[in-house]
Parts: sequence; structure tokens; C-alpha cells
Amino acid sequence: MTCDEADILLHALIDGELDAGHAREVENHVAACSRCTAELKVYREMKAQMATADMRLTAPPRLRQRIEAAIPQSRGTSRRSLLAGFAMGSAVSAIAATGLVAIVLRDDDEQRIASEVVSAHLRSLQAGHLTDILSTDQHTVKPWFNGRLDVSPPVIDLTALGFTLIGGRLDYIDGRAIGAVVYKRRAHVINLFVAQTPNATHSAARTEDVQGFNIRRWRDHGLSLWAVSDLNADELAEFSDKFEKAMQTNGNG
Repeated sequence: MTCDEADILLHALIDGELDAGHAREVENHVAACSRCTAELKVYREMKAQMATADMRLTAPPRLRQRIEAAIPQSRGTSRRSLLAGFAMGSAVSAIAATGLVAIVLRDDDEQRIASEVVSAHLRSLQAGHLTDILSTDQHTVKPWFNGRLDVSPPVIDLTALGFTLIGGRLDYIDGRAIGAVVYKRRAHVINLFVAQTPNATHSAARTEDVQGFNIRRWRDHGLSLWAVSDLNADELAEFSDKFEKAMQTNGNG
């Protein structure tokens, strides 16, 4: 393990988010590396200070406005009375508000993960970070993931369709290890992040701009997929469309 790889995982280590194998690997590296030992000490001191600091967050007014706007206007019941009931501890209002807050939080969670996906993409562009397995052969890349993840991501050769497979690697999104399959379109790198989502229903692909990068995300075959690149939105959509069609043809890659 290199210092750059360990640096990515130090926060996850102190937060207890790594599995036993990865935690032991990071700890072994830290034990032999004075630089990472010092960084880990700084992170732990920072975490201790944050735990003792008064960091209570007051919900912004716009959160109340979003909740109020989301409450349906029913006969004989105003939005104001529902919110008043919530403030008084009414069980019915509390249940309704819980559902509405969940919608708000789910939206915020998706935005956070999208930001993490872009951060992982940027890390991969540093020298030596793009691939753990460098190969244009899907039959070499796919078996490499076996035993390293709960699910082996689909690896599909799209070279003939204009998107060159160049390899794969392990990455970390939302505190867990996931697979990244790497493609190129001319000089543009496309990172395809794949995570297992067994209970997820199929969702059509959609594109969004995050920090100047395009992200194309969709769900299929019990997987959540994010393709991120500085490639223009139309070409990234072309990539995801061809990948989806190939998945259906090949039976999940």
C-alpha cells in the first residue's frame, strides 16, 4: 500500500468504516510509515476536538419551506395546521413529517454521493491511480475483481463502439469498497463506478453536472452505476446507452 492509497482510507479507518482486511492493511502501512502515522494522529486529534465542540446545527428556514411545500393540501386541513400538529408532537403529523424529511435527506444523500464520485474520479487522474489492473481484455479485468468485492462489476469491451477499455481498480464511495471500470474516449477518461444494490428497482439513466464533470447514473440488474467524465453529456449518454445494451445482450457482462 502506498501513502496516497493510505491517505484516502485514514478517515474511514478512524470512523470504523473499513472491513477487517482493509483496516489491517492500513494499520500495517501506518506502523511502518512516519508520515502516515503523523497524519493519522492529526486526524484523531481533530476528531476528538470536534466531538467536544458545540457543533449543533440549526435547520435552515428553507428546510421548513420544502417540507411545508411537500405536504398535500387536503380538505379541511391546512398545511399550517399539519405543521402545528407536528410541533406539538402529534403522532400523525410526526409520521407524515418523517416521510417528508426522508425525501429531503434522500435527495441530499444522492448529492453527497455524486460529489464523492467526482472526488474519486479526480483521485484516479493522479499519476499511478487510474488502474490496479491495466488491460484492454475484459476477460482479464473482470476476473481480477473476484474475491475483492461482494459482487464483480460487469466489464464489457466497447472498443469497437468507440470506447476503449483500459482496466479497473478498487475505489471507495460512501464508505465502502466498489469496483471502477475504466474506459477512454480519445483523451477523455471515463470512470464507471459499480455498486451492488440488491433491492434497487431499475431506473433510467440521467445526466447531471457536478463540479464541472458530467455524471450519468442508472440502476439495473441489482446494481447502481455511475459513469463520470469530462466528456460532453451527449457522448457520455452514448457510452451508458451502449453499455446498457451490451449488459442486456451479455447477461450482466
